[in-house]
Amino acid sequence: MTRLLFILLALALASCSTVEGVGKDISAGARTVRNAL
Repeated sequence: MTRLLFILLALALASCSTVEGVGKDISAGARTVRNAL
């Protein structure tokens, strides 16, 4: 049971950082487009 909770916690933390990274990529792309115009 403890092992399952640890795995779920690790997956939750990994997905949070992934979503944050995607958000940063989208923001950087939007800034690039804005600067090009």
